Amino acid sequence: MLKNERVATILSTVNQSGVVTVQELVNELNVSSMTIRRDLEELEQEHRIVRVHGGAQSIHTSDQREASYIQKRKLHVAEKSGIAQQVASMIAEDETIFLGPGTTNELVSKYLNLANLRIVTNSLPVFEQFRNEHSEYELFLVGGTYRERSGAFIGSLANGLLKNLKMHKAFVGVNGINGNSIMNANSDEGQTQSIALDQAQKKFVVADHSKLNRNDFYAFYHLDKCDGLITDQDIDSATLQKYQKLTKVYNSTNKKQKERFA
Repeated sequence: MLKNERVATILSTVNQSGVVTVQELVNELNVSSMTIRRDLEELEQEHRIVRVHGGAQSIHTSDQREASYIQKRKLHVAEKSGIAQQVASMIAEDETIFLGPGTTNELVSKYLNLANLRIVTNSLPVFEQFRNEHSEYELFLVGGTYRERSGAFIGSLANGLLKNLKMHKAFVGVNGINGNSIMNANSDEGQTQSIALDQAQKKFVVADHSKLNRNDFYAFYHLDKCDGLITDQDIDSATLQKYQKLTKVYNSTNKKQKERFA
């Protein structure tokens, strides 16, 4: 296959899937990982894709192009594990905790050793992780309209229920943070997350460094209204200083380890 054909195939695959890993492209095109990485670097320089750790993501930010939660599980795994450990360390015995949708929050259950907690979530994957690993906790799944791409329950039913709940802390994942704006790909999901944050005494945003200085479709909250941003150690000093002006920034311990999802 000629280079032009290979690059066109890579671009088409990224745009169709939303996000792909280097290994998936190696398997599909039967070339070396070094060749794929060079092609991805060229495509990024031409502003035709967004490079992410271990792969590439489409530049399109419409809801149809948003990567699914299953696809997102393949990206920034070590960073997400470190952030999840940091989140777990900030949770205390007997608290009521809201965990929003997101592959980072799915990992939090692995690092909790507390005897008694109430977990509230509108994420089916998060709920299933806790049901499998911490059935002793009181688990509360917020119902509503199911959004397949993120595994979240959203809409008027979910919003109405959350408005009647009070949580000690809320940890919400995002698709992008730029300046004071916290963003995701779907307005209904953003509204549900906004209500959850408002109902919590302490509000935290979880985002690996690839989400920083990045826009997405819908801005649903302001960072300076939150008590903290939890990110990984790969955040650069300029970006760190930028966001420290808006809220407290927690740098997770990134041990570069890989976790398997149940």
